Amino acid sequence: MTDVMKQAVQPDPSATALRSRIVVAGTGSGAGKTTVTLGLMKAFADSGLRVQGFKCGPDYIDPTYHTAATGTPSRNLDSWMTSADTVRETFIRASEGADISVIEGVMGLYDGKDPLSNTGSTAEIAMLTDSPVLLVVDVRSMARSAAAIVLGFQRLEPKLRIAGVIVNRCGSQGHYSIVRKAIEQECGIPVLGWLKRDDGLDIPERHLGLVPAVERGELEPLFQRAAELIRAGTDLEALRALADSAPPLSLPAQPLFAPDRLPAEGSQVATGERPVIAVAKDAAFNFYYPENLDLLRQSGAEIAYFSPLAGERVPQHASGLYLGGGFPEEFAAAIAANTGFLEDIRSAVRQDMPIFAECGGYMVLARTLTDRAGSVHRMAGVIPSDVRMQEKRAALGYREATALQDCLLLEAGETIRGHEFHYSVMAYDESSTPYPYAYQTKGMRGLQSEGYAQGNLLAAYTHIHLASLPKAAARWVEKCRAYGQ
Repeated sequence: MTDVMKQAVQPDPSATALRSRIVVAGTGSGAGKTTVTLGLMKAFADSGLRVQGFKCGPDYIDPTYHTAATGTPSRNLDSWMTSADTVRETFIRASEGADISVIEGVMGLYDGKDPLSNTGSTAEIAMLTDSPVLLVVDVRSMARSAAAIVLGFQRLEPKLRIAGVIVNRCGSQGHYSIVRKAIEQECGIPVLGWLKRDDGLDIPERHLGLVPAVERGELEPLFQRAAELIRAGTDLEALRALADSAPPLSLPAQPLFAPDRLPAEGSQVATGERPVIAVAKDAAFNFYYPENLDLLRQSGAEIAYFSPLAGERVPQHASGLYLGGGFPEEFAAAIAANTGFLEDIRSAVRQDMPIFAECGGYMVLARTLTDRAGSVHRMAGVIPSDVRMQEKRAALGYREATALQDCLLLEAGETIRGHEFHYSVMAYDESSTPYPYAYQTKGMRGLQSEGYAQGNLLAAYTHIHLASLPKAAARWVEKCRAYGQ
C-alpha cells in the first residue's frame, strides 16, 4: 500500500455515520466504468461482504445490474432532480449496514446537466458524499499520455479527491507496467489495477428488453467474468482500504425522511388506517425510485405490490394505483391477456380513483400498443391515444414538468423534476375536444406539451422524482384517503 493510501482522514466530531465508500468514475462514456463497477461489486459480494450499489443520475438500467450482482437493491443519487441534502441523506440511509458502498458514475467524471459547471455530474455526487474517486482510464494505444489525462482530471476540480486509478483495455502486463509507472510518478496517486482487452466483457447495447434479460439471469456469466478479471488484476485490499478512508458523514439538519413517520417496508397496518396504493411490480413494471415509495409511505400510504404478468388484478382494497415504467412492449401479449387487470383500470378511472402512470404505465393506458414486430395489442383504452414502438430512441434527458392544469400531484403552474427515456411514440387523438395535456416539459430541445390529466388520472412519459417536490406525495395520499372514505 502506498503512502497516499495510508493517509488518515480526521473524523468530524459532529458526523453521525461512518460509511465505507468509493465512486467509480470514467474519463468518458465507454471508458469501462460499468464493467469495473460490476466486477468490484461481484468480487466483494462473492467474498462475503454486503455491498450496497448506487448510480449517479436518473438511470434505471445500471441499478438493475447492480442489484443482480450484489443481491441488494441499488439506489440512484441525483443532484439535479433532488437537493444536495437529499443526495446525502439517501446515501446515508441506504448504505446503513453495508460493508462497502460502490457508487457508479454517469458519462465522464465531469459531465452532467451543465457543461460549464459540475451540476448533475459524478464529480458533484462525489463531493456531496465526500467520497474518494476511482478513475477508470481506457489506455489503448497510449503510455505516458495516460498520466496527462489523469493529471488533467485532477486539476480541473481541486476540491475533488481522485484517490486511485484503474486502467482498462491494456494490451499486456508490460503495457500496464509502463502506464502505471507514468501515472504514479506524475499524479501521485496509486494505480490499483488493470483489465486487459477482452471482447467478452462488453456490456450489451442498451435496449428496452435488457432488464428482463438481467432478471432471467442471462448476464450472470458477464458478472462472473468481470469479477474474475478484477480479482486477477486489482489490489482489492488496497481498494477497500481506500473506501474505508472516506470520512464520516452527517445527516442534514432537516432530513426529508423522518424515521418515526416512515413505517418499515411491508409492515401490516389495520385496514382503513392508511390508504392503500397498489403498485404494479414485475418484469413489465419495475422502474420506481425507492424514495418515491418511501415518501408515499411517510405521507400516510400503505404500498401493496401486485403483478399483472402473474395474472393478478388491482387489489380490491386499493384507494390508489401506481403504474411505473418498465417494458410493457416486451410482455404486451401477456398484459392484453390479463383482461381483469385492464378492466380494473377502466373501472378505477370511471370511479375517479387517484391513478398515476409514467412511461411504461402510461403506454398501458392507451388504446393500443404496437410492438417492434408490428403486432397490435389492445390495452386499457382510458386515454385517447395509441402507442407504437420504434427502433430509434424517441426521448432521453432531464425534464422540468410544469402542470398545465390542476391535477393529481400538482397545482397549475407548479413544477416537478424528472427524466425521460423511451423508444415509443404516442399518437394523441385530438379530433374532438382539446386534448388534456398534463405538463409542459422543458428539456434540452425546448418546450413540449406532454402527458394526460383528467380528474384523478395523471399519466405521462416523464419519470418524476417526488423528492423534487415532496408535497406532491402528500397531496396524492390525501386524495387516496378521500377516495377511500
